[in-house]
Amino acid sequence: MDISVVIPMYNEEESISELVAWIHKVMGANSFSYEIMLIDDGSTDNSWKIANQLSQQNATVKGVKFQRNYGKSAALHVGFQEVQGDVVITMDADLQDSPDEIPELYRMIQKEGFDLVSGWKKKRHDPLSKTIPTKLYNWATRKLSGIYLHDFNCGLKAYRKNVVKSIEVYGEMHRYIPVIAKWAGFKKIGEKVVQHQARKYGVTKFGGLERFINGPLDLLSITFVGRFGKRPMHLFGSIGSFFFFIGFMILFYLAFAKFYYEEYGMTDRPIFYLGILAAILGTQLFLTGFLAELISRNNPNRNQYLIEKKIV
Repeated sequence: MDISVVIPMYNEEESISELVAWIHKVMGANSFSYEIMLIDDGSTDNSWKIANQLSQQNATVKGVKFQRNYGKSAALHVGFQEVQGDVVITMDADLQDSPDEIPELYRMIQKEGFDLVSGWKKKRHDPLSKTIPTKLYNWATRKLSGIYLHDFNCGLKAYRKNVVKSIEVYGEMHRYIPVIAKWAGFKKIGEKVVQHQARKYGVTKFGGLERFINGPLDLLSITFVGRFGKRPMHLFGSIGSFFFFIGFMILFYLAFAKFYYEEYGMTDRPIFYLGILAAILGTQLFLTGFLAELISRNNPNRNQYLIEKKIV
Protein backbone atom coordinates (compact mmCIF):
# COMPACT_ATOMS: atom_id res chain seq x y z
CA MET A 1 0.00 0.00 0.00
CA ASP A 2 1.38 3.41 -0.97
CA ILE A 3 -0.31 5.76 1.49
CA SER A 4 -2.23 5.70 4.74
CA VAL A 5 -4.07 8.87 5.74
CA VAL A 6 -4.73 9.22 9.47
CA ILE A 7 -7.45 11.71 10.41
CA PRO A 8 -8.31 12.35 14.07
CA MET A 9 -11.81 13.76 14.36
CA TYR A 10 -13.88 15.17 17.18
CA ASN A 11 -17.38 16.43 16.34
CA GLU A 12 -16.61 17.09 12.66
CA GLU A 13 -19.85 15.77 11.10
CA GLU A 14 -20.12 18.74 8.71
CA SER A 15 -16.70 18.34 7.13
CA ILE A 16 -15.73 14.66 7.16
CA SER A 17 -17.67 13.57 4.05
CA GLU A 18 -16.28 16.45 2.00
CA LEU A 19 -12.73 15.73 3.20
CA VAL A 20 -12.91 12.01 2.40
CA ALA A 21 -14.32 12.72 -1.08
CA TRP A 22 -11.47 15.15 -1.70
CA ILE A 23 -8.91 12.54 -0.65
CA HIS A 24 -10.51 9.92 -2.93
CA LYS A 25 -10.24 12.36 -5.83
CA VAL A 26 -6.54 13.09 -5.22
CA MET A 27 -5.65 9.42 -4.74
CA GLY A 28 -7.49 8.37 -7.87
CA ALA A 29 -5.86 11.07 -9.99
CA ASN A 30 -2.41 9.85 -8.90
CA SER A 31 -3.20 6.10 -8.98
CA PHE A 32 -2.15 5.58 -5.37
CA SER A 33 -3.11 2.50 -3.39
CA TYR A 34 -4.31 3.85 -0.06
CA GLU A 35 -6.41 3.66 3.07
CA ILE A 36 -8.11 6.41 5.08
CA MET A 37 -8.07 5.81 8.84
CA LEU A 38 -10.67 7.89 10.70
CA ILE A 39 -10.07 8.04 14.45
CA ASP A 40 -13.19 9.23 16.27
CA ASP A 41 -12.00 10.74 19.54
CA GLY A 42 -15.26 10.28 21.43
CA SER A 43 -17.43 12.50 19.24
CA THR A 44 -20.91 13.32 20.52
CA ASP A 45 -22.35 14.19 17.10
CA ASN A 46 -22.87 11.99 14.02
CA SER A 47 -19.20 11.77 13.03
CA TRP A 48 -18.98 7.99 13.61
CA LYS A 49 -22.27 7.33 11.83
CA ILE A 50 -20.98 9.21 8.79
CA ALA A 51 -17.67 7.28 8.98
CA ASN A 52 -19.64 4.02 8.79
CA GLN A 53 -21.57 5.25 5.77
CA LEU A 54 -18.36 6.30 4.02
CA SER A 55 -16.83 2.89 4.68
CA GLN A 56 -19.81 1.14 3.14
CA GLN A 57 -19.42 3.29 0.04
CA ASN A 58 -15.66 2.73 -0.26
CA ALA A 59 -13.66 -0.02 1.48
CA THR A 60 -10.55 2.16 1.68
CA VAL A 61 -12.22 4.03 4.56
CA LYS A 62 -11.51 2.42 7.93
CA GLY A 63 -11.92 3.70 11.46
CA VAL A 64 -11.58 3.43 15.20
CA LYS A 65 -14.00 4.93 17.71
CA PHE A 66 -12.87 5.74 21.24
CA GLN A 67 -15.32 5.17 24.05
CA ARG A 68 -14.56 8.67 25.33
CA ASN A 69 -12.49 11.70 24.39
CA TYR A 70 -8.75 11.08 24.94
CA GLY A 71 -7.18 13.83 22.82
CA LYS A 72 -5.34 14.17 19.55
CA SER A 73 -2.18 12.41 20.69
CA ALA A 74 -4.12 9.29 21.62
CA ALA A 75 -5.92 9.34 18.27
CA LEU A 76 -2.64 9.59 16.37
CA HIS A 77 -1.02 6.85 18.44
CA VAL A 78 -3.83 4.38 17.75
CA GLY A 79 -3.97 5.42 14.10
CA PHE A 80 -0.24 4.82 13.73
CA GLN A 81 -0.67 1.33 15.17
CA GLU A 82 -3.41 0.47 12.69
CA VAL A 83 -2.06 1.75 9.37
CA GLN A 84 -0.12 -0.23 6.77
CA GLY A 85 0.91 2.29 4.10
CA ASP A 86 4.56 2.88 3.17
CA VAL A 87 3.98 6.61 3.70
CA VAL A 88 1.66 7.85 6.46
CA ILE A 89 -0.04 11.23 6.07
CA THR A 90 -1.76 12.95 8.98
CA MET A 91 -4.23 15.78 8.57
CA ASP A 92 -6.96 17.49 10.55
CA ALA A 93 -10.61 16.81 9.83
CA ASP A 94 -11.72 20.44 9.62
CA LEU A 95 -10.82 20.99 5.93
CA GLN A 96 -8.08 23.48 6.81
CA ASP A 97 -5.48 20.98 5.51
CA SER A 98 -5.56 20.41 1.76
CA PRO A 99 -5.37 16.83 0.40
CA ASP A 100 -3.87 18.33 -2.76
CA GLU A 101 -0.57 18.44 -0.85
CA ILE A 102 -0.45 14.63 -0.56
CA PRO A 103 1.34 13.77 -3.85
CA GLU A 104 4.25 16.14 -3.15
CA LEU A 105 4.55 14.99 0.47
CA TYR A 106 4.64 11.40 -0.76
CA ARG A 107 7.33 12.27 -3.29
CA MET A 108 9.50 13.96 -0.67
CA ILE A 109 9.40 10.85 1.50
CA GLN A 110 9.90 8.29 -1.26
CA LYS A 111 12.16 10.16 -3.69
CA GLU A 112 14.09 12.61 -1.53
CA GLY A 113 14.56 10.22 1.37
CA PHE A 114 13.01 12.25 4.18
CA ASP A 115 11.91 10.39 7.31
CA LEU A 116 9.40 13.09 8.18
CA VAL A 117 8.06 16.13 6.33
CA SER A 118 6.16 18.75 8.30
CA GLY A 119 3.76 21.19 6.71
CA TRP A 120 4.36 24.91 7.17
CA LYS A 121 1.25 27.08 7.13
CA LYS A 122 3.12 30.17 6.01
CA LYS A 123 -0.11 32.10 5.51
CA ARG A 124 -2.53 31.23 8.30
CA HIS A 125 -6.28 31.75 8.62
CA ASP A 126 -6.47 31.38 12.40
CA PRO A 127 -7.42 33.83 15.18
CA LEU A 128 -4.69 35.54 17.21
CA SER A 129 -5.48 33.24 20.14
CA LYS A 130 -3.92 30.43 18.08
CA THR A 131 -1.28 32.21 16.02
CA ILE A 132 0.50 34.03 18.87
CA PRO A 133 1.03 30.93 21.06
CA THR A 134 2.06 28.98 17.95
CA LYS A 135 4.78 31.48 17.07
CA LEU A 136 6.13 31.49 20.64
CA TYR A 137 6.28 27.72 20.93
CA ASN A 138 7.73 27.22 17.49
CA TRP A 139 10.55 29.59 18.47
CA ALA A 140 11.13 27.85 21.81
CA THR A 141 11.02 24.38 20.26
CA ARG A 142 13.56 25.34 17.60
CA LYS A 143 15.94 26.58 20.27
CA LEU A 144 15.58 23.56 22.55
CA SER A 145 15.43 20.80 19.95
CA GLY A 146 17.81 22.06 17.27
CA ILE A 147 15.16 21.22 14.64
CA TYR A 148 14.60 24.31 12.52
CA LEU A 149 10.99 23.96 11.42
CA HIS A 150 8.68 26.94 11.16
CA ASP A 151 5.50 25.12 12.20
CA PHE A 152 5.84 22.13 14.54
CA ASN A 153 2.13 21.97 15.27
CA CYS A 154 0.86 21.74 11.70
CA GLY A 155 -1.49 18.76 11.49
CA LEU A 156 -0.47 18.03 7.90
CA LYS A 157 2.64 15.84 8.05
CA ALA A 158 4.10 12.89 6.16
CA TYR A 159 6.09 10.04 7.70
CA ARG A 160 7.99 7.03 6.53
CA LYS A 161 6.17 3.96 7.87
CA ASN A 162 8.98 2.87 10.20
CA VAL A 163 8.89 6.28 11.89
CA VAL A 164 5.29 5.99 13.08
CA LYS A 165 5.85 2.37 14.10
CA SER A 166 8.88 3.35 16.20
CA ILE A 167 7.66 6.37 18.16
CA GLU A 168 5.22 6.72 21.05
CA VAL A 169 2.82 9.67 21.13
CA TYR A 170 1.03 10.27 24.42
CA GLY A 171 -0.39 13.02 26.61
CA GLU A 172 -0.36 16.16 24.46
CA MET A 173 2.88 15.39 22.63
CA HIS A 174 1.41 15.50 19.12
CA ARG A 175 2.74 19.06 18.85
CA TYR A 176 6.29 17.78 19.16
CA ILE A 177 6.31 14.64 17.01
CA PRO A 178 9.34 15.91 15.02
CA VAL A 179 11.24 16.18 18.32
CA ILE A 180 10.16 12.68 19.36
CA ALA A 181 11.25 11.35 15.96
CA LYS A 182 14.62 13.03 16.27
CA TRP A 183 15.25 11.50 19.71
CA ALA A 184 14.25 8.11 18.23
CA GLY A 185 17.08 8.45 15.71
CA PHE A 186 15.29 9.75 12.62
CA LYS A 187 17.43 12.66 11.51
CA LYS A 188 16.20 13.62 8.04
CA ILE A 189 13.33 15.94 8.86
CA GLY A 190 12.07 18.35 6.23
CA GLU A 191 9.45 21.00 5.71
CA LYS A 192 7.02 21.99 2.98
CA VAL A 193 4.98 25.15 2.63
CA VAL A 194 1.34 24.06 2.51
CA GLN A 195 -1.93 25.79 1.83
CA HIS A 196 -3.91 26.67 4.93
CA GLN A 197 -7.59 27.17 4.35
CA ALA A 198 -10.04 29.13 6.45
CA ARG A 199 -12.21 26.93 8.65
CA LYS A 200 -15.40 26.14 6.76
CA TYR A 201 -17.50 24.57 9.50
CA GLY A 202 -17.74 24.89 13.27
CA VAL A 203 -15.11 26.33 15.60
CA THR A 204 -11.62 25.31 16.66
CA LYS A 205 -11.49 22.64 19.37
CA PHE A 206 -8.29 23.92 20.94
CA GLY A 207 -7.99 27.45 22.32
CA GLY A 208 -5.00 29.73 22.76
CA LEU A 209 -5.10 29.90 26.58
CA GLU A 210 -4.65 26.15 26.80
CA ARG A 211 -1.57 26.41 24.60
CA PHE A 212 -0.06 29.03 26.90
CA ILE A 213 -0.57 26.73 29.89
CA ASN A 214 0.33 23.34 28.41
CA GLY A 215 2.88 24.29 25.78
CA PRO A 216 5.91 24.97 28.03
CA LEU A 217 5.16 21.90 30.16
CA ASP A 218 4.92 19.67 27.09
CA LEU A 219 8.15 21.06 25.67
CA LEU A 220 10.06 20.57 28.94
CA SER A 221 8.61 17.09 29.29
CA ILE A 222 9.57 15.92 25.80
CA THR A 223 13.04 17.43 26.17
CA PHE A 224 13.57 15.60 29.46
CA VAL A 225 12.14 12.31 28.16
CA GLY A 226 14.23 12.52 25.01
CA ARG A 227 17.48 13.09 26.88
CA PHE A 228 16.95 11.11 30.07
CA GLY A 229 13.92 8.86 29.55
CA LYS A 230 16.09 5.76 29.13
CA ARG A 231 18.72 6.80 31.70
CA PRO A 232 17.13 8.92 34.44
CA MET A 233 19.92 7.96 36.85
CA HIS A 234 22.32 10.05 34.77
CA LEU A 235 20.33 13.18 35.64
CA PHE A 236 19.17 12.53 39.20
CA GLY A 237 22.36 10.71 40.14
CA SER A 238 24.59 13.52 38.91
CA ILE A 239 22.65 16.27 40.68
CA GLY A 240 22.29 14.15 43.82
CA SER A 241 26.00 13.38 43.89
CA PHE A 242 26.81 17.08 43.54
CA PHE A 243 24.61 18.11 46.46
CA PHE A 244 25.82 15.22 48.62
CA PHE A 245 29.44 16.16 47.94
CA ILE A 246 28.76 19.79 48.91
CA GLY A 247 27.06 18.69 52.12
CA PHE A 248 29.80 16.22 52.95
CA MET A 249 32.53 18.82 52.47
CA ILE A 250 30.70 21.33 54.70
CA LEU A 251 30.25 18.75 57.46
CA PHE A 252 33.84 17.53 57.10
CA TYR A 253 35.11 21.09 57.49
CA LEU A 254 32.96 21.68 60.59
CA ALA A 255 34.15 18.41 62.14
CA PHE A 256 37.77 19.33 61.41
CA ALA A 257 37.28 22.79 62.95
CA LYS A 258 35.61 21.26 66.00
CA PHE A 259 38.51 18.98 66.79
CA TYR A 260 41.37 21.36 65.98
CA TYR A 261 40.05 24.82 66.85
CA GLU A 262 37.22 24.11 69.30
CA GLU A 263 35.99 27.68 69.08
CA TYR A 264 32.45 26.68 68.18
CA GLY A 265 30.35 23.57 68.40
CA MET A 266 29.38 22.05 65.07
CA THR A 267 25.69 22.79 65.57
CA ASP A 268 26.30 26.37 66.68
CA ARG A 269 27.06 27.56 63.17
CA PRO A 270 24.28 28.14 60.55
CA ILE A 271 26.39 26.51 57.83
CA PHE A 272 25.95 23.18 59.67
CA TYR A 273 22.26 23.12 58.73
CA LEU A 274 23.09 23.98 55.14
CA GLY A 275 25.47 21.01 55.04
CA ILE A 276 22.83 18.68 56.52
CA LEU A 277 20.24 19.94 54.01
CA ALA A 278 22.59 19.45 51.05
CA ALA A 279 23.51 15.92 52.16
CA ILE A 280 19.86 14.92 52.66
CA LEU A 281 18.80 16.48 49.35
CA GLY A 282 21.63 14.73 47.54
CA THR A 283 20.66 11.37 49.03
CA GLN A 284 17.01 11.86 48.08
CA LEU A 285 17.86 12.78 44.50
CA PHE A 286 20.15 9.76 44.23
CA LEU A 287 17.37 7.46 45.46
CA THR A 288 14.95 9.17 43.05
CA GLY A 289 17.32 8.21 40.23
CA PHE A 290 17.24 4.57 41.32
CA LEU A 291 13.44 4.56 41.50
CA ALA A 292 13.18 6.24 38.10
CA GLU A 293 15.46 3.57 36.63
CA LEU A 294 13.24 0.83 38.04
CA ILE A 295 10.10 2.49 36.65
CA SER A 296 11.59 3.13 33.21
CA ARG A 297 12.78 -0.47 32.90
CA ASN A 298 9.47 -1.97 34.04
CA ASN A 299 7.00 0.47 32.50
CA PRO A 300 3.80 -1.19 31.21
CA ASN A 301 2.17 0.13 28.09
CA ARG A 302 0.70 3.51 29.07
CA ASN A 303 -1.08 3.97 25.75
CA GLN A 304 -4.12 1.86 26.49
CA TYR A 305 -7.42 3.35 25.36
CA LEU A 306 -10.96 2.02 25.49
CA ILE A 307 -12.00 1.37 21.89
CA GLU A 308 -15.75 1.08 21.41
CA LYS A 309 -15.90 0.12 17.72
CA LYS A 310 -13.73 -0.47 14.65
CA ILE A 311 -14.22 -0.35 10.90
CA VAL A 312 -11.82 -2.72 9.16
